[in-house]
Amino acid sequence: MYIRSFLILLIAVLVVDPASRLAHGQKAPGRQGTFALTNARIVPVTSEPIDNGTLLIRADTIAGVGPSVDVPADAEVIDASGLTVYPGLFDSGTRLGLVEVGSLDETRDFSEIGDLTPEMRALTAVNPNSVTIPVTRVSGVTTVITAPTGGLFPGTAALIDLHGYTPTQMHQGGVELVVLEFPSTGRQGRWDRRSTEEIEKAADKAMEKLNEMWDEAALYTRIDSARQAEGRELEDVEYVPAMQALAPVVRGDMPLLVRANKAADIRSALEWAAERDVIDRMVLSGAAEGWRVAGAIADANVPVLAGPVLSVPTRDSDRYDKPYRNAALLQDAGVQVALRTGDAENVRNLPFHAGFAAAYGMTRENALRAVTIEPARIFGVDDRLGSIEVGKQANLFVTDGDPFETKTTVHHLFIQGYQIPIQSRHTKLYDEFLNRTPGVSE
Repeated sequence: MYIRSFLILLIAVLVVDPASRLAHGQKAPGRQGTFALTNARIVPVTSEPIDNGTLLIRADTIAGVGPSVDVPADAEVIDASGLTVYPGLFDSGTRLGLVEVGSLDETRDFSEIGDLTPEMRALTAVNPNSVTIPVTRVSGVTTVITAPTGGLFPGTAALIDLHGYTPTQMHQGGVELVVLEFPSTGRQGRWDRRSTEEIEKAADKAMEKLNEMWDEAALYTRIDSARQAEGRELEDVEYVPAMQALAPVVRGDMPLLVRANKAADIRSALEWAAERDVIDRMVLSGAAEGWRVAGAIADANVPVLAGPVLSVPTRDSDRYDKPYRNAALLQDAGVQVALRTGDAENVRNLPFHAGFAAAYGMTRENALRAVTIEPARIFGVDDRLGSIEVGKQANLFVTDGDPFETKTTVHHLFIQGYQIPIQSRHTKLYDEFLNRTPGVSE
C-alpha cells in the first residue's frame, strides 16, 4: 500500500508538471515534423549504400531517399556530413519494459504464477516509462520483441517500438506471438543436480502436459469455430482464457514462438510442430545449439532468433567461439536468422552481439541484416520497417562510424518519425560526474 502511494506521488511529480522538468534543463520528449538529413552516407540495407545523399522525413514516414532529393522549404535541415544513416535495429528477444528492479517483485512482470498462462499478454505489462528504454534506444535499437518467461506457456510476446506514452502507442504492426518454452531433456544449468532419471521423468511429464493442453486447445478451437459459423453468442460456450489465447495459433492466425536451446530439444520441437501442423508458423528462439542441427532447421524452413551471441558454450567440450559462430553456421546452412540478446537491462548491447556474429563468420552486411530487415520479414512488418525506403516508417539512427564498434557515437535518432533526444539515465550520470563542482570533498 505504501509503495503504491509512493509510486503515485512520483508519477505526479514527474509527469503532471513537465514545465518544472524543462525548467531544470531536461529536454522535451520527441517531436515529429519535416526533417531533411543532408550530405549523409545512407545505408538502406536492401540496396547499395548512397554516398552524399539526402533523407527526407515527413511526419512518421520516409518521404525521400537519394543523392538528389528536393528539400521543402518547411523542412528542418540536419547537416549529416561525415555521418551515416542506418535503419533502426531490431532485438528479436528481450524482456524490455517488463522488469525494472530485479529484486523488487512489484516491478517484475515477465513471469506469472503457473505453467499454463498463454492468455497473459506482455503488451499489457510493458512500462513505457522504464528507465531501460532510453538507455537502449540511444544505442540505435528502435524495435524489440518483449516476451514473458517461465512455465510451459508463459504468455504472449509483443513487437514494440521504443517510443510512446502507452503500450498501445508502442505496439508495432499489431504483432504478437504465443510463447512456448519447449520441454528440455537436459540440465537447466551447472546448479542442476538432478539425476538422469529425474531429468527424463520431468521432461516426459512436461511433454504429456504440453500435448494434453494442445489437444484441448484444438478441441476448443473447433467448438468455437462451429459456434461462430452458427452465429451463436460466446456465452453459449464455456469461456476458457488459456484456450482462447491458443486458438489463433491453432487456426493459423498467429505465430508460435518456441524457445529451445539443446540440439535434442530443437529436433523434438521440430518434430512436434510438424505433427501438430504448426511448423509453417513456428519461430525458433534461442537455439544455442542450433549449429548442431542446422540442416534439420533449414529443411523445416523455420526461422531462428539466435542468441545471445555474447555467451559461453553449452558444453565444456565445445570451442569458446561456438556462441559467436552459431548465427553464421545457421545462415550457411540456409536458415533465415535474426539476432536476440535475451536480456532486459543490456539490450543496449545488441550492436555488439551483431558485431561478434560479424567477426565470427556472418560478415558485417549479413549481421546488419540480421538486426534490421530479416527480423522485419520474420515478424511480417518488412513493408514498414527494417530498411530505409520511401514509404516506410521513419525508424532510423545516425552515427559517426560503424554501429557495431564501441567507439561509435549515435548523433541523431528517429522512432515513428519522432526526433528522440539522445538522452538516458547513463548520459545524465555521465554529464553529472564529468562536470562535478570543484572543491567537493571526495
